[in-house]
Amino acid sequence: MARSKWILPAVLIAVDAATLEQEIEFKAVLERMESDVLALRDEIERVYQYRCDLSTLDDCGYNNYNDCSSTYPIEECIVQNDYALQCGDGKACTASWDKSQSEISIPASLALETGGNPSDPEIIESVCYTKLAEPYLVEKYEEDTKYWSKHDVTPSWTYFGAHNGMFRQIPASHREECGSYDPRRRPWFVAASSGPKDVVLILDVSGSMSDYGRLRLMKDAATTVIETLSVADRVAVVTFSSTASILNEESMLIRATKENKDLLVEAINGINAVIGATDFHAAFTEAFNLLELTFENEVTTGCNIAVLFMTDGKISRPDEVITLVNNKAEEFQTDLGRKMTVFSFSLGEEADEEFLKTIACSTSGIWVPIEESKGFETDIASAMSSYYKLYALGLGEGGNEDFVSWVEPYMFFNRKKMGTTVSTPVYDRSVDPHLFLGVAAIDAYMEALEQIIGENATSSPMLQRFVELSTARCPKIELTECELDALRFLGGGERTTCGLCNNTGYDGIIPEKCPFQSDWPSQLWANTDMEGKSHLERACCKQGIEEVKNPLDLCTTEGAKEDPINPTSYTEAETLDEPPSTSLSTGAIVGIVVGVLVIVSIIFALVVRKNRSGSKPVNVLSNQQQQHPSTPAQNLESTTTSSLNQSEVQPSVEVGLDSSNDSVEDHQPSQVSQEEVEPGHEVECAPTEKDEQESRIIVAHAVPCAPPLNPNRNGEI
Repeated sequence: MARSKWILPAVLIAVDAATLEQEIEFKAVLERMESDVLALRDEIERVYQYRCDLSTLDDCGYNNYNDCSSTYPIEECIVQNDYALQCGDGKACTASWDKSQSEISIPASLALETGGNPSDPEIIESVCYTKLAEPYLVEKYEEDTKYWSKHDVTPSWTYFGAHNGMFRQIPASHREECGSYDPRRRPWFVAASSGPKDVVLILDVSGSMSDYGRLRLMKDAATTVIETLSVADRVAVVTFSSTASILNEESMLIRATKENKDLLVEAINGINAVIGATDFHAAFTEAFNLLELTFENEVTTGCNIAVLFMTDGKISRPDEVITLVNNKAEEFQTDLGRKMTVFSFSLGEEADEEFLKTIACSTSGIWVPIEESKGFETDIASAMSSYYKLYALGLGEGGNEDFVSWVEPYMFFNRKKMGTTVSTPVYDRSVDPHLFLGVAAIDAYMEALEQIIGENATSSPMLQRFVELSTARCPKIELTECELDALRFLGGGERTTCGLCNNTGYDGIIPEKCPFQSDWPSQLWANTDMEGKSHLERACCKQGIEEVKNPLDLCTTEGAKEDPINPTSYTEAETLDEPPSTSLSTGAIVGIVVGVLVIVSIIFALVVRKNRSGSKPVNVLSNQQQQHPSTPAQNLESTTTSSLNQSEVQPSVEVGLDSSNDSVEDHQPSQVSQEEVEPGHEVECAPTEKDEQESRIIVAHAVPCAPPLNPNRNGEI
């Protein structure tokens, strides 16, 4: 009895030790990722210094790969569990990538030259100098492959998004929608370039907003801002015409989780223009009341406050509103130590530009005119980037060194696996103030972190971990008037500056032009073999052949490519909709082991006692069981529906079960008919070719197909 008292405490101590071990390993993985992304930043900053070298020009032309038009030199099949594509008729195929190359994405609006080449010298420059970092990217990916293999996962993508919209990533893969990806609109980019912040959007919904598509433009702009926020941010939306109201369900700032962002975007899309005047005073009063209530309830980030004000109207009481804004800005700074900045956006030529410029200048903010004559669609991305560029400029200053950000776990663009991203801003540090170049980032699948810590990627505890990671540091933004005016000049020219700086050169903020810009290559792509082809034609992979005696549902996909590395490699079939891994965490395993040891100790004590009393020894297994060990039925199922996420398949011996005694039959391979396969576990399929002589089906594994994917969340890189 005395001995049993120690059993429960021993188990608890073991579990506590296992939990501590999990936390240490979890922290080590995150710290490694942060270290890796900072090293990537250093590499991009290093190669930037060679952007004007003639050798950079010589190596750039016809030497890059486009994510939509190029064939990659060494394509291979991605592990099917990592990247599945819909291939029609409810089927899916695995995709291909190239781990020896990086690829380039450029928004369609910036790639208008022949073959999808950009015309902007700055974008060409970004493509060329980042090409110099490719050897580092390839070598680092190989290193990461070894590191992540101990967690039974492959490394995901590593990439750099430039401030001008250029995007380079490794491995090279084929994007589904050509020209649609803009890194500046992604949470990982904005989070790294602005840090945690409180954001209030004030949107004009008066009747005039229905003219010239302004309401649609404002919705798109507001949606862009909302979608680029991360879990480190808090946000609210105020709409106004003759009166003002809060769009949030709560009259306070809410955390920018995916769920909350989706609700706000839905509400914004439901906005209609209202007949009435534009009461700017009511709009700002409502916004400030909301902020004060947030501060009182302590549900704020505690960092910078960004007020984004969008209107197309004229103001009737400008002095009152300017006084209100200035007083509140001073109050927040004095009483709370919080910096409030107003970013104003005028939609169309009829907006009150002088007022919008004044409230921006008085709060060290930026006014951005968005004009119909220049085309709303092409101007909106650069216009909305002004607020995070201001914060990015400050992040490059002292006190913010090695700033990194994390985003909430989200469903990767392949709609198959959850992941997260760590990112950090990149600068030209040879000038003062540092010039913001873009953001370096690294993705990681959440399954490895789930295994380590024993928590689901979508659980509240896991979300809280990333909230704490993301809000660990509050950047301090201190910019001079000249630095601010330089940033305003970059966004809208001389008329958007506040006139508080005598320097018209804006050294450091305006990047120095290379002397050989006329020599930048006009043709960047190594080939355009895939131009005009569908995503399936570009991306579906072919990975050798395998004989299948009883094929189930077979499908054919045109344009599939054969794996040049392993053209005859075999891959076992696996359903793409397999349930999530149920592998036990380290803590659970330790607890089970301790429990088993305790039970074995008790059994041993009983055996010894019986032996001493003259009883026969206890035999745990009967003679029949010892002579004929049983084979669980699930072993057969796991053999016949084995995993496709193995890159190589070793020769295997098929086994069958004798229904009489469940013993293993030697050399009697079982055949699984279509009726024997459980629903939802259908064997994947591929193009077929009948062998006339042998009457067998040859299956090309390169396009394995399966039931349609059923993701429970939406998301993208």
